[in-house]
Amino acid sequence: MINVGIVGATGYAGEELVELLLGHPYVRITSLSALIDKPQPISALFPRFSRKINLLCKKPDVKEIARNCDLVFLALPHTASMDFVPKLLGAGKRVIDLSADYRFKNLRQYTKHYRVIHKDPARLKLAVYGLPELYRQKIKGALLVANPGCYPTCAILALAPLVAFDSIDTTRIVIDAKSGVTGAGRKIAQDFMFSELSDNFKAYKIGVHQHAPEIDQELSKVAGKSLGVLFVPHLLPLKRGIFETIYITMKPRSKWTTTKLLQVYSRFFKHEPFVRIKAENEFPALKDVTDTNFCDIGIRVKGSTVIIIAAIDNLLKGASGQAVQNMNIMYNFAESTSLL
Repeated sequence: MINVGIVGATGYAGEELVELLLGHPYVRITSLSALIDKPQPISALFPRFSRKINLLCKKPDVKEIARNCDLVFLALPHTASMDFVPKLLGAGKRVIDLSADYRFKNLRQYTKHYRVIHKDPARLKLAVYGLPELYRQKIKGALLVANPGCYPTCAILALAPLVAFDSIDTTRIVIDAKSGVTGAGRKIAQDFMFSELSDNFKAYKIGVHQHAPEIDQELSKVAGKSLGVLFVPHLLPLKRGIFETIYITMKPRSKWTTTKLLQVYSRFFKHEPFVRIKAENEFPALKDVTDTNFCDIGIRVKGSTVIIIAAIDNLLKGASGQAVQNMNIMYNFAESTSLL
């Protein structure tokens, strides 16, 4: 049994973490905190937790958190985690950070996209990128896991088996991505008001979204060379879900067919509990993955173009579910514990 704390328990990801950890047989939630005005029982903030957990949620006190926890989830806004990570690691605690603060290895990219100077660059090398399908062995011994973003999780899983081959043009990868509104976090802003979202659909941060360099970073490692994707995100008038349609151009004389690619993907993810490859002529839908930790992937080859359809739940495989999956790996629990 391990004692676990959640900093940022009042956000969408924090709420999902509470729900998942309450159902975990080897975890005890011993600390809940958030950047809130006054302490309140978590069951008062979220009545669905009444009679399940009545722990007080209050402002974070690092010394108290460290005293009560073995592992701490940081479900904070971007740029806030780097105030907590050095102190928690210094107290001998393991940390899973759901923000972007420790995902980037290139400080210039972090500063460019998050518009702050990183306060803890020394620990960027310590952080393990928390995508189990690629980094499971490193995650096992990690002290600090940088949980991936939701768009990157979907894109990297969809592309990793293919970018490793030299038969595609890695300069022409187009990712047409859509997200439910919870991907923006629990905040008040005009763009996320019901009257703005309902019966509407739009692209945003075209060519400048902060998840594009995260995708580039990880796919470049897989490809063994630098590459850059063309990434265009859109906001769906839905609560949750990530849906990506990806277009890749094959090099001349490449002989990939839909059948062959599906075989490659099935072998690549054969032992992965949360990646499902659709049969030929079958493709994912958001309803297949919402409220689950699965990533579903479908493929079709059309002429010289490979079309990949991938879908996840942005709050689960794209955030809290993946964080719990990482925790399970770190503590040698069955990887699917509390996630199936």
